[in-house]
Amino acid sequence: MGDVADRVTTKNKGMVSELPLTISAQDGLISQDEFFNKKVASKDLSSYLLLHHGDFAYNKSYSNGYPFGTIKRLEKYPQGVVSSLYIAFKPNSRISSDFMAQYYESNNWHKEIYKCATEGARNHGLLNVPPSDFFTTDLNIPIKKSEQLKIGRLLNAVDQTITLHEEKERQLERLKSALLQKMFADKSGYPAVRFKGFNEAWTNRKLGNYFDYEQPTPYIVTNTNYSDEYNTPVLTAGQSFILGYTNEDIGLKCATYKEPVIIFDDFTTSTHLVTFPFKVKSSAMKILTLTQKNDSMYFGYTSLQNIKYKPLNHERQWISIFSKIKIGIPISKIEERKIGNLFERIDHLDNYYQQKIERLNSIKQSLLQKMFI
Repeated sequence: MGDVADRVTTKNKGMVSELPLTISAQDGLISQDEFFNKKVASKDLSSYLLLHHGDFAYNKSYSNGYPFGTIKRLEKYPQGVVSSLYIAFKPNSRISSDFMAQYYESNNWHKEIYKCATEGARNHGLLNVPPSDFFTTDLNIPIKKSEQLKIGRLLNAVDQTITLHEEKERQLERLKSALLQKMFADKSGYPAVRFKGFNEAWTNRKLGNYFDYEQPTPYIVTNTNYSDEYNTPVLTAGQSFILGYTNEDIGLKCATYKEPVIIFDDFTTSTHLVTFPFKVKSSAMKILTLTQKNDSMYFGYTSLQNIKYKPLNHERQWISIFSKIKIGIPISKIEERKIGNLFERIDHLDNYYQQKIERLNSIKQSLLQKMFI
C-alpha cells in the first residue's frame, strides 16, 4: 500500500474547511448534515484531517456487513474534514485512482486488514489497525496502468448506470407523491388535477362498502387433476406477504384466490396487491376484494395507500377503523379507471427500475469478485 499511496496527515488549521464528513457504506464520504441531519463533529475542526477531492479515508469502525470497516474516496465535495481516527491517504502515479476506489468496494482487501487487526484487538467498535500496519498491506494490482484504467472505467460505468436508474426511481416516487395529493378529491370534493373532460364533484364512500373483507377459510383440495397445484404460490402465516412457490401436498388445507385481491395487514395497515392466483393456508391473512366488479381495484388500492393512519397496537384495524373511513370516488367509472390505470403504470415502472437496480448491483458484485485477485 505504501508503494502506491501517500498518507494524508494535514490538519485543518485555520479552518480551511468547515464541512465535517462521515463515511457511509452506501453514500461514501458524505457531509454529516446530509447523513445525520445535524453535525456530530466538534465545534473546533482544526484538529480534523483535511481532505481534498480524490483523497481516500478509512473508517476503522466495523458494523454488520462491514467487518473490516469502510474505505471511500472523496467525490461529492472539493474538500472536507474527517476525524483523526480515520486513516487518510491519496494514490500516487503508480495506481489508477478509479481502480483503487473500485478495489476497496470489493472484499479483496479484507484479508490484509485481518492480519493487522485480530479479534482480540477490537475496542469500542473500532478495529485496532495502526497506520503503519495499514500501509504495509498488500494490494494485488495489474502491472500495466492501462489495465487498471480499463477496469476502473468499466466499474465506474456500472456505478453511473445504477445512479441513473436510482435517480429515475426517485423522480418517479416524487411524481407519484405529488399526484397522490393532487388527483384525489380534497374537502371541496374536487381534485386539483384531473383528466380532461371530467368536472363533476366526487362522492364519498366507506371503505367497508368499497371492499369486501374476509379471513380465508382453508379447505381440503380434492381436485387431484389440478395440474398447477405444485406451481401455485402459497401465502403462509409467519411469512406475511411473502409469496413463494412450494411443493405442498395435493391434499393441503388451503384456499385458492383468483386475481386480483388486496392483502391487508390488520396490525400494520400495510397493503399488497396480488394480481395472480395464489393459495392461502392460514386464516391469519386478511383479503380484500371489490364489492362492485365495475370499480377499479387499483383506484381502491391507491386510495388505501393514500390514507395517513398510524395503527394502534393489538387492534383489528379493518373492522374497527378502516371499514368506516370514507374515501372520495369519482362519479364517472371511466375517470375512476383512468386514475387507477395511471397509478398502476407508475407502480409497474417503479418496480421495473427497482429490478434493474437489483440486477445491476448483482452484476457489479459479480465483477468485483471476478476482476480482482
